[in-house]
Amino acid sequence: MLASMLEAGQWLGPKLDIVNPPLWELGHLGWFEEHWCLRYGHAGKASMRAGADALYDSARVPHSRRWMLPLPDPEETRRYLSAVRDSVVQRLQHDPALDYFARLCAFHEEMHCEALTYTRQTLGYEAPQALQSGTAGTAWPGDVEIEGGRFSLGAINDGRFIFDNEKTAHVVEVRPFRLARAPVTNGAFAEFVEAQGYSTRKWWSDEGWKWRNRTAAEAPLYWQSTGAGWNRRRFDRIEPLPEHEPVIHVSWFEADAWCRWAGRRLPTEAEWEFAASTTPGSSANKRRYPWGDNLPDAEMANLYGIAGQCLPVSACAAGDSAWGVRQMIGNVWEWTADWFQPYPGFVRDPYAEYSEPWFGNHKVLRGGCHATRATLIRNTWRNFYTPCRNDVYAGFRTCAL
Repeated sequence: MLASMLEAGQWLGPKLDIVNPPLWELGHLGWFEEHWCLRYGHAGKASMRAGADALYDSARVPHSRRWMLPLPDPEETRRYLSAVRDSVVQRLQHDPALDYFARLCAFHEEMHCEALTYTRQTLGYEAPQALQSGTAGTAWPGDVEIEGGRFSLGAINDGRFIFDNEKTAHVVEVRPFRLARAPVTNGAFAEFVEAQGYSTRKWWSDEGWKWRNRTAAEAPLYWQSTGAGWNRRRFDRIEPLPEHEPVIHVSWFEADAWCRWAGRRLPTEAEWEFAASTTPGSSANKRRYPWGDNLPDAEMANLYGIAGQCLPVSACAAGDSAWGVRQMIGNVWEWTADWFQPYPGFVRDPYAEYSEPWFGNHKVLRGGCHATRATLIRNTWRNFYTPCRNDVYAGFRTCAL
């Protein structure tokens, strides 16, 4: 659906550092699946599409060249994807060892679907699904006292697919802390903007201040002042800024600056996972999701296919964690304080480019967003972006100092 809505002039789009040409991205999905499911382990086996390696191998094709490649047209690209998928389905029927790589490719595709969704936002294209309007909701203020303790940070090898950066669960100590019941809202962030927060040096880290000056940011991306309040651009629409929705499209630097202004801090990823997965009085048995182990539904989490946009921070009460923290899965990705680093004993998976190249210069985000597929997300999932990224569906929640 995301690709079928593209018009003729949108398949390449403008050349930007933060997006891929949609036509290239579609072909890359086919190449990735063919590489891992049909060619990996078969040295020298050629692609079923001549020249595919030179077009779609993201590890070897520089981002800046992807607009200039002799890409096949959309119909030919779709035929390539269909041929790959048919071959993979046939092989899966008699080769159960392929299951790991088939899951890898399915999750890789789900991540690219989210990326294509925020690409549509970046470029001002039509929304990929019907959007709700005027969704009612309220603020959800206050903190929850979390007792802390020793718990296992990360995922266990229980037979289900996990990525290498989640491996493996290792015991850490989390001190008692107070975590916000909900993410920071547009209304709360607007107070920072209107207090001249973007032009006040003391609220910004050194690198954050450099970013702010370089970008000349005066408010979150897509916000527009009306003189009497704020509008925002959402895909191809201009609309009033919803006060009680979580602030979104803010960089880590902006989240950090707001925290300094408000006398708060970002949670560590260990604190975030502790609040999402443990229960009061027992940190030994972790939940897969904040509410338990059942797959999410619309009452629990705002994920892809539900609203098509953020919901107010009071929504999805059935998805509260055992501590009473809301929307830890879905609605908006949440920046944490930590740099993306390997867990102890890290061993990279066959897809070497997934985690290892990004350790040390990306920040960790947790929880998923309204464009994240339900089959992809869980409490132990670690997303990661450079702290300057404000085009992605990222917001934040905070801790008391």
